[in-house]
Amino acid sequence: MTITLLLIPLLLPCASPFLARRILDHRSPVAALWTLTVSALLLAAGTVAALGTFAVTGLLKIPAFAALGELVHPLRTPSERLVLPVAALAAGLLTLGTFALGRSAVRQAAGLRTARSQAERRSTAGDLCVVDSPHPDAYALPGRPHRIVVTTGMLRALRPDEREALFAHERAHNTGGHRYFLAAAELAAHCHPALRAVREAVRLVAERAADEAAATAVGDRRLTARAIARAALAAHAADSDRPAFTPAATTGPVPRRVAALLSPAARTPRIVPWIAVLLAACAVISCATAATGALSVHQDIEVAQGEASR
Repeated sequence: MTITLLLIPLLLPCASPFLARRILDHRSPVAALWTLTVSALLLAAGTVAALGTFAVTGLLKIPAFAALGELVHPLRTPSERLVLPVAALAAGLLTLGTFALGRSAVRQAAGLRTARSQAERRSTAGDLCVVDSPHPDAYALPGRPHRIVVTTGMLRALRPDEREALFAHERAHNTGGHRYFLAAAELAAHCHPALRAVREAVRLVAERAADEAAATAVGDRRLTARAIARAALAAHAADSDRPAFTPAATTGPVPRRVAALLSPAARTPRIVPWIAVLLAACAVISCATAATGALSVHQDIEVAQGEASR
């Protein structure tokens, strides 16, 4: 029974890519951003808890660790032929995920420090930092204070009104704290392979949220769509020096974003909220079953330690 409970948090994330795509198609960008990010974190937490419980159960079947855990009776588990291989696999997956996450965090922190130091060495106009480079590029640089980094190549590629739309897009990333959503999605993606698709969905919806904010700021959806399209075309063939994790108007499926800006606001079908509820339900069930399985193993450990079962 415990193994069945612990398998549920490992299987539920597999449904998230389909649900994420449906939410992107029909929910408002800000609502979709929150729903996807929180659900991804909960699904990741359930996965880690389940793998951790499997790993601990296997370790306590080894005499040395059983003695360390002060077990006076054998821990009640299914056949060791099943428990030990599953525990070893769980421990290996946790180790690989931790290593990959740590490497990604170090790389991104180094990229951020480099980008910040380069921006601080250049003159700024408000939050705008202009880099003398023929390669068209622009991105939002998080930190204190926030910066919008744009190259002279990008400035030459756009008309003045299009530049304002582009700047509004990048400001929306900084004011909306999109870096936190992207970081959370990156964390979740290292916990379960299926959550990588949710990470890409979070990246896309963060750009869509910035698109809508820019359109509201400049008061012209067509201008915003044109600015994003021209900026993406200009940056397509250029080599970018920006950190891989920074949000930028030229990233993601630009044609889909432009089409969304040019389309009139559509009424959300009644079924859509239930898709969001279904994704949230998967996330909650994942955490609940992982917690229940972990509690059951904890009670078995107390029994093996000679304490009364609760």
